[in-house]
Amino acid sequence: MKISENQLVSLAYELNVDGTVVDSANAERPLEFIFGMGMLLPTFEANIEGKEKGDTFSFTLTPEEGYGAINDQAIVELPKEIFMVDGVVAENLLTIGNALPMGDSQGNRMMGVVTAVGESSVTMDFNHPMAGKTLNFSGSVLEVRPSTEEDAVRFFGNGEGCSCGCEKEGDCGDGSCGEGCNC
Repeated sequence: MKISENQLVSLAYELNVDGTVVDSANAERPLEFIFGMGMLLPTFEANIEGKEKGDTFSFTLTPEEGYGAINDQAIVELPKEIFMVDGVVAENLLTIGNALPMGDSQGNRMMGVVTAVGESSVTMDFNHPMAGKTLNFSGSVLEVRPSTEEDAVRFFGNGEGCSCGCEKEGDCGDGSCGEGCNC
């Protein structure tokens, strides 16, 4: 069976960036997704479309095909007082390289990385960690099969709680992605 719309796909792969493997999946813990449902980069899916179980792949995505160029407007300086916990600035959180969950004025959740800590401000980078990077993928197709209703519930939820692909009830903490599961 060839990879096409609404097929459950299971892959083993390595993602190499600047000569370093930064992400991988193997046969014991494969990357699984429903093809054509917007779960992965469109250009990633385009490069594996039509492949079958046992096929291998190797391709490169430019920053524009991947997570885009670095957006300077996504690097912001924030007042240090917004990092207060119980009336005290949580200095232990303000470590360069630390990724912190944040929210914008519309209530959207996003991850920001601390890039600088000043006397009264903190610089945060809200770009995707792979923004501006050339992505080199290689791997193999482990399985291709029609997706089921159970697959759709596993990846997209049933309208209750988390819809980030957690496999066990309660894996998502309060029901928001990013807590307790690998979102």
